[in-house]
Amino acid sequence: MFLALLELRAARGRFLLMGSVVVLVAALVGIVSGFTTGLGDDTVSALRRLPATHVAFASGSDSDQFARGLVDARTAGDWGREDGAEATPLGVTITRGTTGRGTEVDLAAFGVVPGAFTDPGADDGGRLDPARPDGVVVSRQLLDEGVRIGDTLVVDRLGIRLHVVGATGRSSYGHVPVAYMTADTWRRVRFTAPGAASATPGAGAPSATPGAASAAPAGLPAQYSAVALRLPEGTDADALADADRRHDTTTVPLETAFAAAPGYDGERLTMTSIQTFLFLIAPLVVGAFFAVWTVQRTPELALLRAMGASRRRLLGHTLAQAAVVVATGTAVGAALAAGVGLLVGEQVPFSLPAGTLAATMLAVAVVGLAGSALTLRRVATVDPMTLLGAGR
Repeated sequence: MFLALLELRAARGRFLLMGSVVVLVAALVGIVSGFTTGLGDDTVSALRRLPATHVAFASGSDSDQFARGLVDARTAGDWGREDGAEATPLGVTITRGTTGRGTEVDLAAFGVVPGAFTDPGADDGGRLDPARPDGVVVSRQLLDEGVRIGDTLVVDRLGIRLHVVGATGRSSYGHVPVAYMTADTWRRVRFTAPGAASATPGAGAPSATPGAASAAPAGLPAQYSAVALRLPEGTDADALADADRRHDTTTVPLETAFAAAPGYDGERLTMTSIQTFLFLIAPLVVGAFFAVWTVQRTPELALLRAMGASRRRLLGHTLAQAAVVVATGTAVGAALAAGVGLLVGEQVPFSLPAGTLAATMLAVAVVGLAGSALTLRRVATVDPMTLLGAGR
């Protein structure tokens, strides 16, 4: 180890150059990881927040199920009668609204049944109330964009007026902040034709209840994007398939339903591909450097062998140098990636928790050391007699 440190000091220019490359690779991997996590959260954080185990979509909808599939009120009610199951309708659509102060915002309308397990409650202000069907609870991002509790949001082209009664945690869907509303109000937003007179459910119109959905307000279809389910732990796959056949649905675990969000799979594939290429580049770069370094110091290695140094000691010497360079570069790269996260703040979808950062940097260090290991065979096969003779 002492000799390894002496060589690091003697050739500090070369090792600083190599260390800088490791720093950049580690920082890039960390930054890409942060954007991967941040983009994923910005696409499906509202779905992650649902306390559901499964989501039932209309049978036959294979992609963009939240946008293309529709299940009716009877399906939601039938699922609720399954043994041990809790079911509630869920509406998801993206729209746009304007406050009375002229603030224009995009919002993902999530229709939930007040009091059901999908009801997010409210951190500030009031929560959804069936007696006030025009009330909405908005996520924190909408507050950051200028919406205030007490504002009236008018849905573009529909003229439907929504009153902001409360705010909840940061939730988004398809990179759009979420506004939670009653299931009946969501049907008005989803099915009212642009330019048509917006109808408000009258006093005699039935309201949705946690177990099932009501008849549609003002004659609009009693349909929803999906049914959110809480099924008993260890639910048999065959039993789930049988239930799907009875209800004409396709049920998937909540994590699988993330793929139904717009752009989720494509974004993850793109960012993961970039990460994969960076993980492939790291060992090649590190391995190439140490291969050249080993060739340049072959006479010194041969001299050490002639003086009695064992192959094991030479291998340890080489790995020690690689470990110092890779570990130091990775640590600095991790600090740079974390600094980028602090710099961008909440301006862009970037999320790099400490656990994710540590795991990513550990992977970078491992692949970097794996690259340096490519040179070990040459170190281990140094022949002192041949090389010393060739050097005379």
